[in-house]
Amino acid sequence: MESIRIFAGSGGVQFTDAMCADLGVERSESRLQRFANDCLQVQLMENCRERDVFLVQPIVAPTQDNLVELLLMVDAARGASAKRVTAVMPHFAYARSDKKDAARISIGGRLVADMLEAAGVTRVLTMTLHAPQVHAFFRVPVDQLHALNELADHFRGGDLANTTVVSPDLGNAKSASKFARLLGTPMAAGAKERFEGDRVEISHLIGDVDGRDVIVLDDEIANGTTIDAILDKLESHGARKISIACTHGIFSNGALERIGADERVSEIVTTDTVPHTLSFAHPKLTVMSAAPAFAEAVRRIHSGESVSALFA
Repeated sequence: MESIRIFAGSGGVQFTDAMCADLGVERSESRLQRFANDCLQVQLMENCRERDVFLVQPIVAPTQDNLVELLLMVDAARGASAKRVTAVMPHFAYARSDKKDAARISIGGRLVADMLEAAGVTRVLTMTLHAPQVHAFFRVPVDQLHALNELADHFRGGDLANTTVVSPDLGNAKSASKFARLLGTPMAAGAKERFEGDRVEISHLIGDVDGRDVIVLDDEIANGTTIDAILDKLESHGARKISIACTHGIFSNGALERIGADERVSEIVTTDTVPHTLSFAHPKLTVMSAAPAFAEAVRRIHSGESVSALFA
């Protein structure tokens, strides 16, 4: 690992430190400056020539600042003659802008992928992109991890004999099916419709949850409107104890407090792909670390081993 360099953006310092501890290497130092005209400048403080460089930055709020900082880090690494530059994005917020579903709108996911490649990225490491097509926006190799094993580890210690895994929408049903197989439970799925103004409605629920405990699995929770809708549908179908699990816990606009205050919710489980500060503290919230999975992926990328073997 002597030829590796792992730098952290402003949004990824804690995550990077956890990765480095798992790898047994030191985090490489960088410097970020903000000038009087609000422009940013990044300087990598360690030699990168012919090194394998990993730049860790979740694209989360402040999203635009974090994105520009990552682009500048990539440019600095390329200018420093790095052998390979890998953008490590535990969360890629622009993955939600993945299709043209209204007239004259931008497809931000594809644009940001182009920007990263133009800056000099030669590889991308991320986790649970919002939609499968986002993977294809990149023309460089992309390793996409998932957190199903980490989330499943949390629930395996309990009694799952009367439990069903529920996907709030059909688009997430494939992941929910894998999660259910890991836990040895049946699954159900909702048919979700999203309306203007971020209003969500679950029109149908496919599968039996009557009298059963439920684990709702989603890829991310932002405003929590989907969770609100599936809770109402599960209650009307006779579900008992309800747990919420997601990979990316964004919890914007007081979503964590609102969901946590709902008496129907027994617990909320997420990962640390989105940095969690003290403002995210809640007695029902458990945060599982995805850093060891990323550390192992970094080790495999660096040594030329298969990353897909992690999913076996």
